[in-house]
Amino acid sequence: MARYVIRRLIATIPTILGVTIVVFMFLRLIPGDPAIAMLGEHATEENVSRVREQFGLNRPTFLDREALKQGDFKGFINTQYFIYLGRLLRGDLGDSIHRRIPVAATLMQRFPATMELAFFSMFVAIIIGVPVGIISAARRNSILDSTTMVGSLIGVSMPIFWLGVMLIMLFAVILQWLPAGGRLSSSVEFTPTTNFYLIDSLLTFNIPAFVDSFQHIILPAIALATIPMAVTARMTRSSMLDVMQEDYVRTARAKGVTERLVLYRHALKNAFLPIITIIGLQFGLLLAGAVLTETIFSWPGIGKWVYDSILARDYPIVQGGTLLIALIFVLINLLVDVSYAYLDPRIHYD
Repeated sequence: MARYVIRRLIATIPTILGVTIVVFMFLRLIPGDPAIAMLGEHATEENVSRVREQFGLNRPTFLDREALKQGDFKGFINTQYFIYLGRLLRGDLGDSIHRRIPVAATLMQRFPATMELAFFSMFVAIIIGVPVGIISAARRNSILDSTTMVGSLIGVSMPIFWLGVMLIMLFAVILQWLPAGGRLSSSVEFTPTTNFYLIDSLLTFNIPAFVDSFQHIILPAIALATIPMAVTARMTRSSMLDVMQEDYVRTARAKGVTERLVLYRHALKNAFLPIITIIGLQFGLLLAGAVLTETIFSWPGIGKWVYDSILARDYPIVQGGTLLIALIFVLINLLVDVSYAYLDPRIHYD
């Protein structure tokens, strides 16, 4: 198992390298100059040139062909991408062009907000999606089965930005039950230690902060959990139906085992591998979907930060945030694959 994990970790290096190339390239294809976006359209050419030189934006993007023609190999790779890659190998994500602060420090401050939202959304998706899929499989072709499958189809098809706006209109504006955005009300006194508000408030027994932060996370979590909830329900139903046709399930029923035990002890346990796979993939997609959700609900996480930085042409922030999300996605896939060996004794990684 250890050798398999090491091989997989080594195999992630080309993937992460490819992500850096793609993100770096597409950012440079976006119209607009970061120096002009920073100084304004009426900035002088001298000031624009100074900012471009300060952040290395006047260098060639990937390779300097003129330096190669002159036999200067060091100058050939003295370009924006290779300078960025060299700093990345040293653990330096660079500095924000607009705010002049290290990207890594701000990234760690905003990372807990995104992870808290993603974990809570995935929790909602699992506790609703898995039972709905099991019930649909147990009552196949019934009205309940048809209703839940139509509902899951609507959930998959529903745009997050539209659902988010509708939730805000209904629960925040009309009913006024929940806050429309943010993580915590300004009237609540709370000093987080890890920036995981729900955990920090519980550990410090700050009940008002816990209740308020819990109310703030409900709407964005529901909006973000809709698609993975629907996908999980459909995958659970499909996997359960496949397993329930197996001989050992029919044998358990013939022995007089109750339907509940047949479903949860025999069928669900053996149907869980595809479900775990889809849950892992959906969790990775949650981080990508968080960009829209965090923007709509003003959630101060990585997603909203990256979105604002794209508009401001702040390349280092977009590169750092995207790289972190890609790394988490790859690690989640690895954890899912490793979990197979524990869920199914027939699987060995030798």
